[in-house]
Amino acid sequence: MKKLPLLGNITPAEFLRDYWHKKPLLIRGAIPGFKPLLKFEKLAEMARQNHVESRLVTQKDGNWDMQHGPLAELPARTEPNWTMLVQGVNLYDERADELLRQFRFVPDARLDDLMVSFATDGAGVGPHYDSYDVFLLQAHGKRRWKIGSQQDLTLVEGLPLKILANFKPEEEFVLEPGDMLYLPPHYAHDGIAEGECMTYSIGFRSPSFQELGEAFLQFMADSIDLPGRYGDPELKPAKNPAEIPRDMLDTVTEELNKVRWDQEDVTVFLGETMSEPKHNVFFTGPAKPLTVGRFMESAAKRGIKLSSKSLMLYRGKHVFINGESFAVGRADKVVLDVLANERRIDGAVLDKATDDVLEALYTWYQDGWVELG
Repeated sequence: MKKLPLLGNITPAEFLRDYWHKKPLLIRGAIPGFKPLLKFEKLAEMARQNHVESRLVTQKDGNWDMQHGPLAELPARTEPNWTMLVQGVNLYDERADELLRQFRFVPDARLDDLMVSFATDGAGVGPHYDSYDVFLLQAHGKRRWKIGSQQDLTLVEGLPLKILANFKPEEEFVLEPGDMLYLPPHYAHDGIAEGECMTYSIGFRSPSFQELGEAFLQFMADSIDLPGRYGDPELKPAKNPAEIPRDMLDTVTEELNKVRWDQEDVTVFLGETMSEPKHNVFFTGPAKPLTVGRFMESAAKRGIKLSSKSLMLYRGKHVFINGESFAVGRADKVVLDVLANERRIDGAVLDKATDDVLEALYTWYQDGWVELG
């Protein structure tokens, strides 16, 4: 595994061993000569859209305010102390998606999105912590970061943002374009813009076990099969009518104990859950889709790529795309694994695809899940 300038000229294995979930890493010149992928005007346009998650954070005279998008109006760029945050920029811009994919040394099931923060002079979102790992890439201007490993994560009450009440920084850095800071979960940090600046945040999914547990039980509800109905042919007269009978409790407990799951059930649940598009993601197929024959001809020449909005995972015989799952044979798996890992396949790989895979690819093309290369 080669060393990456993105990680400060260490290998992904070294980064994961020494820093991931453990301690911060400051990387000067992670992407030398980096320039913003989107202009302010484009970000502002995205923030006005209903389907794009955005926020406006302002601070004035020590008072914090947060407004959720769509953001019809923004303060003047010359006005200090305001920040516009636009989530999921990778879903709407191909270059942003390519930047996010540079972090695929972490599995796709954990990679979340690229958020862009535009801030005017003096602006920030206050000292806080995240529950997930994050890379903070400076795209434009300068931002001063103060960070600390404090254990006191008490928040200021009554604010619209989660701001630490007793922030005690231990280190301080000024990041310029191309510099990047990695922070593990729960590591306190506060970033203040020095002049106008843009910061790109590469975040990772970290669902709580409670969320997963609730979702898994809902998932399993669709596959539970407990035939029969409760009955008590040996019922005795009740001495205390309001008391739940012991026999009823024992019988129902015995039946519920028949509910079982194994690793394959968890595999399908995880694959469908982690590939499920977010609530604000919508797919649009081609306005004039090609016929099956023309599609296959074009795919053979140009190849196929996943839409930037699509997430495709696999494990064993199971393949998952955008919340749907398929059990596939060995020949199909070879082709679909390439598509999942490379996010594209060329004509030579498609030559090995079975009719079932080609039929699925054409359906995904009509749905906007895949595109011609």
